[in-house]
Amino acid sequence: MRFLIIDDAMVMRNITKNVLREHGFGDECFLEAGDGQTALTLASTEVVDLFLVDWNMPKLDGLEFVKRVRAMERYAQTPIIMVTSEAAKYNVMEAIEAGTTSYVIKPLKAKVLWEKISKFIPGVVA
Repeated sequence: MRFLIIDDAMVMRNITKNVLREHGFGDECFLEAGDGQTALTLASTEVVDLFLVDWNMPKLDGLEFVKRVRAMERYAQTPIIMVTSEAAKYNVMEAIEAGTTSYVIKPLKAKVLWEKISKFIPGVVA
């Protein structure tokens, strides 16, 4: 399983990686990017099984990243979890319409994040 963790805050990327490590995933399972443009490049050159995307980032925001990655045939059905402080109902709806599969609101709670991620990992129960 390969995760692409996209957030301009390194501390948020580290929190996400730690949640995954606690459930048995090693560093070889992580790709990370500090902005949507870098993430888009990684998505086109690497194999990704699940995206964890922040909304507010430089160069290319998370919403635009979702739209662009969904336009790539290989990722048309790949799970995308938006991890963001954008908590308004219209933000959630906009993200879902763009192609986001699930939504987690910051500040992150490890248990909630794992519950969302585990739904997309075959054979795993939260």
